[in-house]
Amino acid sequence: MISRFLAAITLGAMAACSSNIPDSNPNVGGGIGFGDPSQFEAQRAARDRQLETRNLPIADNRAIGTETLEVLGVTQTDPITSVDLDNPAAGTELLANNPDISDEQNFDAVASRETIESDRERLQRQRDAFEVAQPEALPERPKGTGPNIVAYALSTSNEVGVPVHNRSGRFNQDKYRLACAEFGSSDQAQAAFLDAGGPNRDRKGLDPDGDGFACRWDPTPFRNARNRG
Repeated sequence: MISRFLAAITLGAMAACSSNIPDSNPNVGGGIGFGDPSQFEAQRAARDRQLETRNLPIADNRAIGTETLEVLGVTQTDPITSVDLDNPAAGTELLANNPDISDEQNFDAVASRETIESDRERLQRQRDAFEVAQPEALPERPKGTGPNIVAYALSTSNEVGVPVHNRSGRFNQDKYRLACAEFGSSDQAQAAFLDAGGPNRDRKGLDPDGDGFACRWDPTPFRNARNRG
């Protein structure tokens, strides 16, 4: 009995402390399905009338195909500037056979003007107009543009990391990394290396292992391109 009395007091205190629950529907009367259920049918009927009486603008009347005209019940000589949903056939003339739109996908249209003989003649005209471009000599490399890393790659045969040139002194990883960091790419490093006396000499410390390739530059892509050719 005492427990029931305490439970009743607790529930009363909780009810006194709780606030009113706000309406969870802020759109009352704001659309179909909200508000008084008795007004639903009137709201839906008003919305249907709004949709049925509006006109749909057509940006370019030339973009309407013949099949669409047949569905709308419009003749090919009637241009349409808008479609009235109450009367789709109402409108003015339409340019149905627009020469700017290809009809090559329409079998009936193509069959009415093309034959096997005309296709053969058109194919022959295309063959007669076909020209084969003749190869031309490559332009000569202008002087004063620096070393040619492509020509150098094709003149070598050793793999990356295989030493073929003598290098004096001990290898310093930090010095090598700082020297290569001055260049934006390994191609630029290789060109600078060759321009400074490489591959025989390595003044900039770009090829400490003596393979002739600076900063991990790899001649393999150039060699592969020559072999594919």
